[in-house]
Amino acid sequence: MLKNESGLVFEISGREIEADRPEPIIQNIDVVPYKRRMDPQIAVEALVDGYYVLVVDFYSSGLAVLRELKRYVKSKYSDQSFQGQRDFRSVYRKFSHRLLLVVSNNKLVVRKAPEIGWLKILYPELDEFLLPFPQVQGLNSSWQWYEKGIYIKVLDREIHPFFGTYFPTRFEHLKLFDNWLKQYKGEKKSAIDIGIGSGVLSYQMLKHGFGKVCGTDSNPNSIIGLNEDMNRNKLHSKIDLIYGDLFANCNLKTELIVFNPPWLPASNNIEGLDKAIYYDANLFPHFFAEAEKHLNAEGRVVILFSNLAQITKVSESHPIEAELSDGGRFKKELFMQKKVSQASKNTQRNQSWRSSEMVELWVLKNR
Repeated sequence: MLKNESGLVFEISGREIEADRPEPIIQNIDVVPYKRRMDPQIAVEALVDGYYVLVVDFYSSGLAVLRELKRYVKSKYSDQSFQGQRDFRSVYRKFSHRLLLVVSNNKLVVRKAPEIGWLKILYPELDEFLLPFPQVQGLNSSWQWYEKGIYIKVLDREIHPFFGTYFPTRFEHLKLFDNWLKQYKGEKKSAIDIGIGSGVLSYQMLKHGFGKVCGTDSNPNSIIGLNEDMNRNKLHSKIDLIYGDLFANCNLKTELIVFNPPWLPASNNIEGLDKAIYYDANLFPHFFAEAEKHLNAEGRVVILFSNLAQITKVSESHPIEAELSDGGRFKKELFMQKKVSQASKNTQRNQSWRSSEMVELWVLKNR
């Protein structure tokens, strides 16, 4: 692990990879100070008017401002449709990211703040800087998941995802894949896992007897975190990690390609973890063109997907159905579905569409 001027650079498989992190604010900016004795509405009005607001006393003071901001934005964006909720989150994000905290010597300056290990790991070269409050919340949640681990039933073990790495919070698609692997009768010499994320699909394949997996991801933190996990579990002989988009420079020709892509089409530019949720118009055409080149004659492509875009009316087009209809490269061997469980009673979002949502497993072969 090496330090550089902008953050951390990790050397993995002979290649230097810089970790992604919330962008620190290191330049001098004008701020409106906020303390708990003040009316949070004053802070909300400043945020909406385009000012930065700095929490200067207690961590809980920032939470109070965010609660008031959420009420304000909901009063303006009350549409509970799927698109309406996307619009609400976009506006809330814009305003809330102007609420700031000071980080000094790898700790939050305000009182009664959580201890967040990522501040030391991800910002080793900075003595003092500012971060938006919601990004601090994200760092805090991520640190708890990383330290405590997340139990994955199909693996019967915990994973410890590095900051900024996608990990599953719903498991129906993993069960579908596990059931398919149990009945799979093909070769198990190798596989390619596109968008390896926190590694769950690759670990499932190893559990079911695959000899070698090539895992790629365009998220540097995924590669960094998995390299760390592989060190802990002595799996470097089983998984090759490659940083890059889709197949990157993986030159393997294999009997199985696995892809758990984003399930929703993007409506604007996407970055960060949103890339694990939303896909752009070029993703699937590019994937299928490259998959054809990397698949053995009798090999299979397995894609884990959902009907979410269709039932929420975000899109009428299904990218896998479009490939089978017009691509001329693959034919369907198997299609499986599984109904998703109901949303938690604790969720604040309207997720009524989940009663109609199905996760999908597609198995494609060469024509």
